[in-house]
Amino acid sequence: MPSIESNQLLLAAAAACEDKKAEDIRILALDPAESGLTDYFLICNGTNERQNVAITDEVELRLKREFGVYPNSVEGRRQGEWILMDYVDFIVHVFSAEKRAFYGLERLRKSATTISIAELNADVKAAIAATRAKRPKRSSTELTAKQKPPAKTVTKTVDAKKTLVKKAVPKATAGKRTANSAARKKTSRSTAKPSSKKK
Repeated sequence: MPSIESNQLLLAAAAACEDKKAEDIRILALDPAESGLTDYFLICNGTNERQNVAITDEVELRLKREFGVYPNSVEGRRQGEWILMDYVDFIVHVFSAEKRAFYGLERLRKSATTISIAELNADVKAAIAATRAKRPKRSSTELTAKQKPPAKTVTKTVDAKKTLVKKAVPKATAGKRTANSAARKKTSRSTAKPSSKKK
């Protein structure tokens, strides 16, 4: 049975294919008795080799960015006619239209069932809801006892430090200003005295 995470990865890969305008996107759920290698095939095709490479690039980028997952192997990227990306729980097949018709993976896997993206999305949401329902809920008293007081004390100490700094800074600068002005007065008096004697 595939995990919730592998189904989420599969949905993200299918969404990446859609974003790059892949055609005839299909998800095949493979019969475990027939295929022990993987759970799903994600099959689509592009209109040319360049688009096929762009589709696989988008799949790889999205799964790396959103889940931190890389494919085990990628084959056929150089030619671009049939690119295969192995993500263990599912394999992405990006074909050119001609190669897809020629190899006919859907025909070869007669025991596999086709799943729509909407069905898979509904299954993932139901599984997530079921796992959330199984988790024990914390009471509000536990949350207040464990989480809230430390947060308040931290903010108070930070606020207290801020106010101390704010109060201390003006006094220090004011002291410097008075010292500077006194020094200026002394120098001005000392320079003024000799000039008055000369006169």
